[in-house]
Amino acid sequence: MHIALLVFPDFLLIAIGWLLRRKLHFSAEFFAGTERLVYYVLFPALLFQSIVRTPIQLETAATMIWAAAAMMLIGALLSWLAWPVLKPDGQAFASAVQCGFRFNSYIALALATRLAGEAGLSAMALLIGFSVPLANAMAVYALARHAKTNLFGELIRNPLLLSTVAGVLYNLAGFTLPGPLDALMSRLGSTAITLGILCVGAALALGGARDNLKLINWILVVRLLLLPLVALALGLLLPLTLVERQMLLLFGALPTASSAYVLAARMGGQGEIVALLISASTVLSVVTIPLWMQVLL
Repeated sequence: MHIALLVFPDFLLIAIGWLLRRKLHFSAEFFAGTERLVYYVLFPALLFQSIVRTPIQLETAATMIWAAAAMMLIGALLSWLAWPVLKPDGQAFASAVQCGFRFNSYIALALATRLAGEAGLSAMALLIGFSVPLANAMAVYALARHAKTNLFGELIRNPLLLSTVAGVLYNLAGFTLPGPLDALMSRLGSTAITLGILCVGAALALGGARDNLKLINWILVVRLLLLPLVALALGLLLPLTLVERQMLLLFGALPTASSAYVLAARMGGQGEIVALLISASTVLSVVTIPLWMQVLL
């Protein structure tokens, strides 16, 4: 399956971002500007277009949608348990908690196609399309709560959430993007993942790991070990096909989203711990995803 080879490019981009910032001395201002570009323009374009292009049939997809929602909520609950158990620093927790339930959709779509072709791609796109709004809302909630800002105000101004909701509504209305607009969205979105992961690498610092090691380990266990178990259980309980069970398991086993760093950085969170969690979960998933997928292959 060469799953490790599909994850490895993200790790290399993280390393390049680190080299640009730490060794080639690209300025902090340069990466701050790049973060704003990704957050306000590139990622929203990518999310909107990918959801608009995804066939959504609510009647036949209800089971998968409920499974995705259940996984998001269980992942959030398991991640939030770190607060009363570990009593971590508030800013570190608000920034890191999203990494327990958010997912790297780019790796998801690549692996879905490799594992199950068009059927796998359609199932994974459906899971992603209905999970992104919920995942973004819960992530914004944690950061807004810590910063003591108005949650509703943060949600209605969040470009990632707005673009996702707009994409779902546009899709359900039966609209398609005109050719020139589709081409524009494609050009904007194609750069989002690369620049976003480079920013993750630029922010990567191991200094905060020692102070937050228990929190980091907790989130990694939730993201890479507990959520796949939840996905396996849901797959056995729900009336799903083998391909749908495989995609649900893959969805549960993904590393955390690279956009988690952009959100934390733009909302005043602790970007360094998020960058470390993204890097660690991406590297570890090279081992964990193939092991999990062997269960249903």
